[in-house]
Amino acid sequence: MRDERWREEPGERMRILLWHVHGSWTTAFVQGRHDYIVPVTSDRGPYGLGRARTWQWPASVVELPPAELADAGIDLVLLQRPEEFDLARRWLRRTPGVELPAIYLEHNTPDAAPVSQRHPMAEQGAVPLVHVTHFNELYWDSGRAETVVIEHGVPDPGERYTGELARIGVVVNDPLRRGRVVGADLLARFTQAAPLDLFGMRVTDFVAEAGSDPDSLVAHEDLSTQDHMHSALARRRLYLHPMRWTSLGLSLIEAMMLGMPVVVLAGTEAVDVVEPSCGVISTNVARLVDAARQYLAEPEAARLAGKAARSMALQRFGVARFLADWDRLLDRTVSGRSAAE
Repeated sequence: MRDERWREEPGERMRILLWHVHGSWTTAFVQGRHDYIVPVTSDRGPYGLGRARTWQWPASVVELPPAELADAGIDLVLLQRPEEFDLARRWLRRTPGVELPAIYLEHNTPDAAPVSQRHPMAEQGAVPLVHVTHFNELYWDSGRAETVVIEHGVPDPGERYTGELARIGVVVNDPLRRGRVVGADLLARFTQAAPLDLFGMRVTDFVAEAGSDPDSLVAHEDLSTQDHMHSALARRRLYLHPMRWTSLGLSLIEAMMLGMPVVVLAGTEAVDVVEPSCGVISTNVARLVDAARQYLAEPEAARLAGKAARSMALQRFGVARFLADWDRLLDRTVSGRSAAE
């Protein structure tokens, strides 16, 4: 639900065009005081997905077809994929960063060359480049683009942890396609410690191909709402985050906010997020499997770690801080001032 405090904050109310790319991130962003325009096409494809159906978005998020965007009074466009630059220019009949204030948001780590990959917006000096983690900013070659780090904000799902099921919960979308990137190959090792419940999109085919014992690896295919998934996940004893190469999975932050103890592969920004009191983080998979066994055997230790994880996640990734950071950048961008001012 929208945080109503943001209706009363000072500053300009804007009409912001953005594509529905990353549902969890967008859910936090649209809690602000602005009007949010999302393109919608008849096929609801990747460039016209429209409003979310599994997240709760406020009425200030409005769908418009591409033909109506040029006359929609857009104040700023938030780009998230390289091809959106040309889409915005065609649909709005204005050039982002020249005739229309624009910001480019980078969700992902480099996918080809971890330390030398040039960012697609590296030469767009007029468009600030926002990274969602310091890890992203460190590893992308951002060229002459002005870079800003605005860490994630996550709406608090509430402390729901019960840990009543002696099972491991994990959230991974497209594990069959993404494979080693998301640590899909590691999941079988954790079933040695306890049965594992895999939540996410397109997980059924992965489980079928894995050929595991029917109870040791169970698919929970894209539950109807995020709220439903959060409640189901919080019944598991611990949360496993096996990602090898990702900016910082929002599912990890959400699990921590639910009050779950976490067992995390030490990659990317996670090493700066998971404190010893919150769980176990390591590149040693055997150590992580042992940690899972320990939490399964010691429910009270799991509960205490989960409380520490929730406290840390709320402090660092609250929506209020996130929206305040974004409003400062939005105001500066529309006014034409440098984000460094």
